[in-house]
Amino acid sequence: MKIDEIFSVKNKIAVVTGGSRGIGEMIASAYLANGARVYITSRKADICDAKAIELSERYDAQCISLPSDLSSVDGIDSFVRDVESLEESIDILVNNAGAAWAEPIDQFTERGWDKVMDLNVKSVFFSTQKFLPLLRKSASLDDPARVINIGSIDGIGTPVFETYPYSASKASVHHMTRVLAARLVKENILVNAIAPGPFPSDMLGAAVEHNYEGIISRNPVHRMGRAEDVGGLAIYLSSKAGSYTVGETITCDGGTISSSGHDLSE
Repeated sequence: MKIDEIFSVKNKIAVVTGGSRGIGEMIASAYLANGARVYITSRKADICDAKAIELSERYDAQCISLPSDLSSVDGIDSFVRDVESLEESIDILVNNAGAAWAEPIDQFTERGWDKVMDLNVKSVFFSTQKFLPLLRKSASLDDPARVINIGSIDGIGTPVFETYPYSASKASVHHMTRVLAARLVKENILVNAIAPGPFPSDMLGAAVEHNYEGIISRNPVHRMGRAEDVGGLAIYLSSKAGSYTVGETITCDGGTISSSGHDLSE
């Protein structure tokens, strides 16, 4: 029951999609700081490469950049092949890559809808599917492999912004997590989801002009999310401490959903 044993991710191999910034970077950092080797990916190669160098130096650990576009199955196949060329197995897959799109309902475009659904839903399923051979090689009854899907409180409550496919996509991620968990637990692969609330990010920042004061004032704990909040939760789900947690969507929002609501615009 010692902390450094039941919460250990030392020597684990993790893949974090969308790991070059935001919540993906926070989770990758938590793994690296605690002895895991981490592969990150994003569409922009220069940013992904630079972030991998930065994190490797910061945590004296191995963070490897494999830039890719996960919005298509071809892109996912290419990414998986890159990881397979370097690793015989992986222990943790974090499906974090995502997108948002906001337009008024009367003008909402098919392009915006498809971009969000392809990256937020299709890529979660097919990334999990394509990585199964590597996950199966590390999975055991005593030490299951892990898949963590990053949803959102917008998939639980009703957001104020006109981001129609985003909310639908994250609700899909939460339910797909339960379906995948029921199937893959039979193979000692545990699937869970994290539903973050307001964290500083390019996505949320663009919506509120990077002024988080209104969000902070309405949050029950009166602050934005921090790296240790979501990073600690990811470590729990990836360690012995989380090995009896299956098919759950865990909110990480400072109590936003459990209180009166989460209108982030006022």
